[in-house]
Amino acid sequence: MTELIYCRDENPEATGMPLLLIHGLFGASENLMGIARAFKDRPVSLVDLRNHGRSFHAETMSQREMAEDINRLMATKGWDKADILGHSLGGKVALQLSQLFPERVNRLVVADIAPVDYKPHHQLILEGLDAVDTDTVKSRSEADKVMSEYIEEPGVRSFLLMNLVRAEAGGYRWRCNLEGLKANYNDIRTAPEFQQAFSGQALYIRGGVSDYVLPEHQTQIDQFTPDATMVTLEGCGHWLHAEKPAAFNQAVAEFLV
Repeated sequence: MTELIYCRDENPEATGMPLLLIHGLFGASENLMGIARAFKDRPVSLVDLRNHGRSFHAETMSQREMAEDINRLMATKGWDKADILGHSLGGKVALQLSQLFPERVNRLVVADIAPVDYKPHHQLILEGLDAVDTDTVKSRSEADKVMSEYIEEPGVRSFLLMNLVRAEAGGYRWRCNLEGLKANYNDIRTAPEFQQAFSGQALYIRGGVSDYVLPEHQTQIDQFTPDATMVTLEGCGHWLHAEKPAAFNQAVAEFLV
């Protein structure tokens, strides 16, 4: 695969170390615009991972392949190195990039994810998305009602429904490659491939009420990123950059000074 993933550039004329933002599973670049707006003094690029947003659809999407996509994009942009921030799956891709192409990563920010294997926990989300008949559904509210049988939290459904867009021929379609996400889910939930310890600085930001980054994950965090610090945003769940954007952006800004 030589096709480039989609990239939205903010502040392209700014100087300084570029910042590249990587969204999580079922997300897209626009989910991280609140972070991009907080860093107007440097070039910021927001990517759509393969099978997400406006990027190409592919049969496979291992973390290695997605890191290679990022490396290829940086080479095309002429960026030798950048600060990399990833949330959830994007954090795993950022960690994989630091393993395969450490020369590309200046500093690393990993938001509410650890370099570990996670048990399957998106089954109801995938079933809820699958239950929506995009050929016949007449509105997002109708799709939301269908999904509510599987996904209890309205905020999660609202986030997922950002993927439901109008089809050119009429009706709706999923913008993400739902079949590709289902087929590759086991690759997505596993730990990144370890190559060698990343020698640069890393910051992990975890939600205080999230169960994604736990004390028992510290061994793997130390293995991948020995020069890492941890910040906990109290009262936040997994979507910490959306729940407490000011506190999240401040933690990132203080690290990237």
